[in-house]
Amino acid sequence: MHRSASVQRLLIYGLGGPIIALNLWLLYLLFRLFLHPITIVSIAAILAFLLNYPVKFFERVTLTRPRAVIIVLLVTLTLLVILGVTLVPMVIDQTIQLLNKIPDWLATSQANLEHIEALAQKRRLPLDLRVVSNQINANIQSLVQQLASAAVGFAGTVLSGVLDVILVVVLAFYMLLYGDRVWSGIFSLLPPYIRFPLSTSLRLNFHYFFLSQILLALFMVVSLTPVFLILKVPFALLFAILIGISQLIPFIGATLGIGLVTFLILLQNWWLATQVAVAAIIIQQIKDNLLGPKLLGDFIGVNPIWIFVAILMGFEIAGLLGTLVAVPIAGTIKGTFDAIKSGKEANNVT
Repeated sequence: MHRSASVQRLLIYGLGGPIIALNLWLLYLLFRLFLHPITIVSIAAILAFLLNYPVKFFERVTLTRPRAVIIVLLVTLTLLVILGVTLVPMVIDQTIQLLNKIPDWLATSQANLEHIEALAQKRRLPLDLRVVSNQINANIQSLVQQLASAAVGFAGTVLSGVLDVILVVVLAFYMLLYGDRVWSGIFSLLPPYIRFPLSTSLRLNFHYFFLSQILLALFMVVSLTPVFLILKVPFALLFAILIGISQLIPFIGATLGIGLVTFLILLQNWWLATQVAVAAIIIQQIKDNLLGPKLLGDFIGVNPIWIFVAILMGFEIAGLLGTLVAVPIAGTIKGTFDAIKSGKEANNVT
């Protein structure tokens, strides 16, 4: 009897694994097929989630929810228009200038390598940088071709981006008005022992994560911009914003952004690149050791190894959007399972 139960259990596990893997694969294919609309809906949901806090504030001031939603959206659109008129043109202008300068910077780095190789030969040092020099030359030609082709599709990309922004704002508006009904309907399909811990964990993880990441990104931009201006870094505003945006990618984003900016400046001036790297790392340490723990706390509680695995899987499945939501989703899953486990243990004790 015991042997037959063991065989039955092995059959269940053996057949269940491939079935689960097949279902996950089908879900992945469906996700990739509808990636663009899913991305639009996800961004709108995140925006509505963040805007729901000021909406609740206005509701406490005896305003009805529709009026509070309209006020918050009008203020948000006003801020976006102000940024679009002031900051965005500056960033676009610096981006275009940077793209035009990169080939010259690569040529300068190639000349510097040739100079270093000549000095090494005079001192009879076994240093051969011809492979690196040829690779840089090939990168220059490839980059010029890519910039020329990218300029052709720039207008279409901008138009598509504007339409996506309009869709996101409209969806966020309706989510703020009717999102509670939708979420209540979805969660009502789940049994109570899953519904309550899942909804609580989802709300807390996304709340703390996105608010903290946005505040930390703003801190990096505001702190690095004057430092870069003092150091006379070319494209100071663009590089500061690049590092700040990369901060939205959890744990590794700021490091990747600092590394990219340092590399771009290194093509032109190695001493300036060293100063930029040191200044950015100091500010990053302040952010990670002083501000980060206070804003983030231990709300996730996921092992760092699993966090990196979640980020890699999120990027593979949904690109940049996947990296942004991978950590709060991982925290939500862990928080839900912990709550269910603790509830079962409490019931067993009683």
